Amino acid sequence: MALLGTIAGFSLFGLAARFGQLAIKKRNLMENLGGHALSMAAFGYVGYWAYQWDERAAVMLAQKRAEITERRERKLAQSA
Repeated sequence: MALLGTIAGFSLFGLAARFGQLAIKKRNLMENLGGHALSMAAFGYVGYWAYQWDERAAVMLAQKRAEITERRERKLAQSA
């Protein structure tokens, strides 16, 4: 569910960015719907990538924490 929420959130941000671009140019917001879809798809892909990166980072951090804990335990065992 978090993946879908991330992708949807980034896609909606992409749509808002597209509307912002057109509003600055004072163009019709519903003129080119293909551009909206492309913007939402691009931002949705960025959201998917960000989610995957976050998941990989969490795994790497957990591994690093386990290594640090193991080193501390070995160091305590040697000194005791």
